[in-house]
Amino acid sequence: MATKTLPKGYEPADIETRWRTYWEEHKTFTPDMDAEGEPYSIVIPPPNVTGQLHIGHALNLTLQDILCRFQRQLGKKVLWVPGTDHAGIATQNVVERKLGREGLRREDLGREKFVEQVWEWKEEYGGKILNQIRRLGCSVDWTRERFTMDEGLSRAVREVFVSLYKEGLIYKGDYIVNWCPRCNTALADDEVEHANEKGALHYINYKVEGSDEVLTIATTRPETMIADTAIAVHPEDDRFNHLIGKHAILPLFGRKLIIIGDKYVDREFGTGCLKVTPAHDMNDWELGRKHKLDVINILNEDGTMAASAGPDYEGLTCVEARKKILKALEEDGSLVKIEDYEHSVGHCYRCKTTIEPFVSTQWFVAVESLAAEAAKAVRDGRTNIYPETWKKTYFHWLDNIRDWCISRQLWWGHRIPAWTCQDCGELIVEREDPTTCSKCGSSNLKQEEDVLDTWFSSALWPFSTMGWPDKTEELKAFYPTSVLSTGFDILFFWVARMMMMGLHFMDEVPFHDVYLHALVRDGEGKKMSKSTGNVIDPLIMCDKYGTDSLRLTLTALAAMGRDIKLAEDRIEGYRHFTNKLWNAARFALMNLPDEVPAADVKHATGVANQWILARIEEVKDATRTALENYRFNDAAQILYGFTWHEFCDWYLEMIKGDLNGDDAEQKQMTQKVLQTVLGELLTLLHPIMPFITQEIYATLPGNEDKDLASEMFPETRTECRSKEIIEHMELLQEAIVSVRNIRGELNIKPSLLLDVLIRTKDDDAKAFFEAHDDLIKSLARVGSVTVGQDVVAPKASASNVVAGHEVYVPLSGAVDFDTELARLEKEIGKVDKTLGGIERKLSNKGFVEKAPAAVVEGERKKAAELQEKREKLTSLQTRLKDALSE
Repeated sequence: MATKTLPKGYEPADIETRWRTYWEEHKTFTPDMDAEGEPYSIVIPPPNVTGQLHIGHALNLTLQDILCRFQRQLGKKVLWVPGTDHAGIATQNVVERKLGREGLRREDLGREKFVEQVWEWKEEYGGKILNQIRRLGCSVDWTRERFTMDEGLSRAVREVFVSLYKEGLIYKGDYIVNWCPRCNTALADDEVEHANEKGALHYINYKVEGSDEVLTIATTRPETMIADTAIAVHPEDDRFNHLIGKHAILPLFGRKLIIIGDKYVDREFGTGCLKVTPAHDMNDWELGRKHKLDVINILNEDGTMAASAGPDYEGLTCVEARKKILKALEEDGSLVKIEDYEHSVGHCYRCKTTIEPFVSTQWFVAVESLAAEAAKAVRDGRTNIYPETWKKTYFHWLDNIRDWCISRQLWWGHRIPAWTCQDCGELIVEREDPTTCSKCGSSNLKQEEDVLDTWFSSALWPFSTMGWPDKTEELKAFYPTSVLSTGFDILFFWVARMMMMGLHFMDEVPFHDVYLHALVRDGEGKKMSKSTGNVIDPLIMCDKYGTDSLRLTLTALAAMGRDIKLAEDRIEGYRHFTNKLWNAARFALMNLPDEVPAADVKHATGVANQWILARIEEVKDATRTALENYRFNDAAQILYGFTWHEFCDWYLEMIKGDLNGDDAEQKQMTQKVLQTVLGELLTLLHPIMPFITQEIYATLPGNEDKDLASEMFPETRTECRSKEIIEHMELLQEAIVSVRNIRGELNIKPSLLLDVLIRTKDDDAKAFFEAHDDLIKSLARVGSVTVGQDVVAPKASASNVVAGHEVYVPLSGAVDFDTELARLEKEIGKVDKTLGGIERKLSNKGFVEKAPAAVVEGERKKAAELQEKREKLTSLQTRLKDALSE
C-alpha cells in the first residue's frame, strides 16, 4: 500500500501557510502572456487601504477565486488583478486621529508634510488588508498589485481629467452639494446614507404683502428660513394660484419673497405651500435655477450659521439656531403649531454626521451623455447584470442622474491638475504642470487645493490597472474584463462609473458580466454590525475551523439574489465535511499502492465502480454548468452531496470487499477507479476548497510534483456514462436503506444479522438482486437474502416497497415485541406531554401577540416537528401490533 500517508486529523493552519507560500513563490497565478488559451480576467474591487477583512469581503473574494480557479481548469489564460484604494476621507481621518493623539492638527504640519505622514502610514499599515486577502487563498497575480495612487494609476487619472475637461465634460462652478461638516468636504449623492429620524413639522405663517391673507408653511428645518427667497404653490391649486406673482413677507426678517407657481409642489403634503431655500435644499436649488431666484448661503463649512444669517444667529449651530428662531416665531405669533414627523435624513457614509445641503464652488463631471451610453450597453446586452432584478435599479439611477461632484476638500488624494493665474485669472488644465500662464505669460500660478473624489480614480480601475494610457500587452489581452463580482451596494458608486469611463476611453464595456452578491446577515437574518455585537470575523473563523470550511459555507449559502443567513454553527458544520473528506482520503491511501494502478477505468468491472464512474460524469457536468452560470451554491451542494453521501457513505463501503478480497485483477481495477474518482473529485472541489484538496492531491500516487491549482478540469469519459447503471444502483441502495430503516425503527441491535426476503416483479430484478446479494449482506448487516417472484414472508415481518419490489424482514427472534411496544408507549407519552405544553402556549392569545415573532415561530416549528415524530411513533406501534397479532 501507499507509503505516503496523511496525519490522523486535518490541521489547516500549517497546510494553508505552506501552500499559500508555494503558490506565491512559484507565481502559479501569474499568467504566461505567450501561452495558448482564451483570456479571462477579473479586477478585484479594491478594498480601502485602511480596511479590515469583513465577512462581506470574504464572500466576494471567495466567489471571485472560485471563478478564477475554475476558468484556469478550463484552460483559459487567467488574470486576477489585486490592489487597494487610497480611500481619501477614511485614510485622512485615520492619520488625523493619529496626529490628534500627539496633540497636532494637519494644519500644524502643512500639506506637504501631512501627505508624507499619510504615505508613511500607508507603507506601515496599508498592506494589512492584502495579507488578509492572502489568508483566504485568493489566486490573484501578486506581481501586478496596484494602488489607486501609484505612479501609473496617477498618470491615468490625470489623463482622464484633462481629456474630459478639454471635451467640456468637466467644469467648475457654484452648485449645491452634499456637505459633511465633520469631514469638511463635499460628497456625491451616492455617498450619502439616508435613514429615517424622528423630527417635527413646524407650521409658520408668512403674511402676503398688501393683504390680510397668510400662507402657512410646514417645514422640518425652520432655521433655514433665513435663506428663503420664494414661496412656491401649485399653479392649479385654486386655494393659492391667485397669489402667484405677488410677494410674501419673511417672518422675523421682513424680506419680500416672490410667490411662484410650479407643478413640483405636492398639493397634498403639509399645507400645499412650499418655502424655497435654493442654497440649502437640493430640490429647492433646481426650483431656484428654473425661476432665477436669489441664492443666500447661511452656513459655514463647519455647519455653524454664517455672518449672512445675521448677528443674532452667527456662530450658532443649526440646533441652537432652530431653538432661537422657534422662540422668536412663537413670541412674534407666526408659529402656528408643531407636529411630530418622521422623515429621511442624509448622513455622511464615513463619519455618519448629518449632511448639510450647501452651495459651494466645486468641480463636476457632466454625466448625461456618459450615463446614456452606460445604460445602453446593458440594454443591448454588451454587459449582463446578475441577478437581472438589479437592472431596473441601474437604469433608474442612470436615467435620473445628476452631474457628478468630483472635488473633495482634502489633502490626501489626487490633487486636481488645474492652475489659476493670479495675475489674469486664466484657468489652466494640462497633462504636464504648467510653469507660465498660457494667456499672459505670468509665472504666478496657483494649483487647486482640492483633490479628486476617490471614486474618480477607481472608476478607471479595469483599464488603469492594466497600464492605460499606454497600449500594453495586458490591456490588449485582458480588456474588457470577463466579470465584475461586487456588492449591490456599490452598483452606483462604482459599477456605473466604471461603465461610463470604460466606454468613453476604451470604446468598450469594462466587463461582460456583473455579478452582484447578496448581503451576509446573521443567523436570524439581521444585518451585522459592531454595535449589535452580531459580527462574524472571517479571520477568527479561519483560525477556528480552517479557511476551506469558511469558504465552503459561504459558497453553499450564496444563492443568487438571496441574502445569506450565516451563523457560526453553519461553519462548524462544514468543518465536519473537511474531516469527512480527509478521512476518506486516508482510507484511500491505506488501500492504494505506491505506483498508479495500470487498469483502464473505461472498462471498469463491478457495479460499484461502474456506478461511481457514471455518477462522477454527471457531477462534472452539473458542477461546470453551475459555475458557468454563477450558481455557486448549486455547485457547492452538488459536490457536498456527492462527496459525503455517494463517494464516502456508499462507494467506499461497497469496495471494501474488492480491496480485501483475493481477486487481484478486480482489486487493481477498484484501486484505479478509487484513485481516479478521488483525484477528479478533489479537482472539482479545488476552486471552493483550495487548501485541503491540494494537500490530499499531492499525496496520491504519481502526484508528488503536481500543483492542483494548475490541473485541468477532468476530461469527459463518454464510455462511463450509463443511466442504466445509475438506476440499478439506486434500486440496490433503496433496498439496503429499507432494511437499515427497519432495523433503526425497531431498535434492532446492529450486531444481529437479519434475514431478508425480496419479492420481485420480474426475473430481471430477481437476477439483479441475486447478483449483488453480497452488497446487501455487507451493507445492511444481513445474514441471508432470499429473492423471487413467489417469495412468501412470515406473518410477523416488517416490510417496505422499493420501486414496486417488496422487501421483508422477519421479526421473530429479532425483536422483543413486548419490550419494544412498552418503549414506544413511553416515548409517545413524552411527546404528548411536551406537545401539549407548546400547544397551550400557542393557544394563549397574549403569548402570540406579545412574544417576539421569532420566538412564536420557533414554538410553532417545535410543535410541527413533535407532531411529525408522534405520527411516526404511532405508525410504528400499529405495525408492531399488527405483526404480533398475525
